[in-house]
Amino acid sequence: MANTPQTRKRARQNVVRRLHNRSLRSRLRTSLRGFLKTAEGSDRKAAETAYREAVSVIDSMVNKRIHHRNRAARLKSRLNERLRHVS
Repeated sequence: MANTPQTRKRARQNVVRRLHNRSLRSRLRTSLRGFLKTAEGSDRKAAETAYREAVSVIDSMVNKRIHHRNRAARLKSRLNERLRHVS
């Protein structure tokens, strides 16, 4: 339990930040699912559009320090591999 005014304020800030970060991570997972669902089909144009959107969201998460840049590079590499196999 927070005892000092400073630690009470930090606890309040942490709650707000945790909720915000959770929504950002959810947005990332949603964009990844959207790409993977599109990549299962045979529409290359739609897959490329979904890929660009997913990469944009991934880069945004790196800039906001939600995810590490190496994880982002790994994700983008895997998505690109999926995109190349869409017929």
